[in-house]
Amino acid sequence: MKALAYERAHELKDFAIRLMDVPEPALRDADLLVEVRAIGINPGEAFIRRMRSAEAGGRVILGWEFAGVVVRTGPAVEGFEIGDRVFGTGDVSRDGCWAERVAVDHRIVARLPDSFPFDDAASLPVGTITAWEAIFRDRDSLADGIDRILIVGGAGGVGSLATQLLKATTQAFVICTASRPESQAWCRDMGADLVVDHTQDIAQQLEASSGQKHVDMVLSTAGSAENIGRIAQILRPFGQVSIIDAIPAFDAGLLAPRSITLHTEMIFSRILAGYGLKSQARILETTAALAEAGSLRPITTTRIRGLSVESMRIAHEHVETRRTVGKVVITV
Repeated sequence: MKALAYERAHELKDFAIRLMDVPEPALRDADLLVEVRAIGINPGEAFIRRMRSAEAGGRVILGWEFAGVVVRTGPAVEGFEIGDRVFGTGDVSRDGCWAERVAVDHRIVARLPDSFPFDDAASLPVGTITAWEAIFRDRDSLADGIDRILIVGGAGGVGSLATQLLKATTQAFVICTASRPESQAWCRDMGADLVVDHTQDIAQQLEASSGQKHVDMVLSTAGSAENIGRIAQILRPFGQVSIIDAIPAFDAGLLAPRSITLHTEMIFSRILAGYGLKSQARILETTAALAEAGSLRPITTTRIRGLSVESMRIAHEHVETRRTVGKVVITV
């Protein structure tokens, strides 16, 4: 089959992803083989492209956000049949979905409504699972006392879907940060109750707009290490901060004066540990139901056609600006 792959880690200016002929994925007992119809492109994949090289004689196939059609099932698969329309993520330790077909554990996949387009579906899995686990952790609701939530980076993929999930399933007051007019407008479209400019004093903006300068929770999607001091200042005592970006060492002592709880989130933690995998399928099932009911909308803003080197290069150029609103999706 055809796949987009590379051998050595590289920067965007040295773009080295190539269209290659590779063997069909080997199915494990619990796997689905999915014919890929659409691919969501994420900043994390661009980060891995810059950092991870293949082993000697090997190649790397990235991509862990897809929508497609089941073409084969492993003997331990339950609840799926050939021909099912599905969407999901994957396993960062295995080949990804930048290919004609991908093998994926059925416990982190969900069915799609027949009316739901593949390109819209591919904009949802990573953002909804990451947002759900970061905000709700391993629960189905917010912890007691979490009523005001600030989302740092409200116009990105995770921020957009975190806002929608909160407004669709809770009574929380949702505040998003965004600095450009187009990203601020997008946050409001996603349902944010308040949008503040992260280049200005956030506490002052909160107090001026809502009469309160503190929040109960912060979801930080980017720049967490350099912003941890500012985050600590706007959280109430015993508040919570959930961080989803890969961060270097930082001074956790900044959180101590307010007894702040720090959470981290990495979407692949369950699949890598083999722990509670079906919970991610349930999140995707909830996502599909909310989308079908009109309570959650897809976030595809840039559509690129074709599994080609040029389409992937263009997609990476978009996500590496770090100014992307919504999600970049490639239709195959």
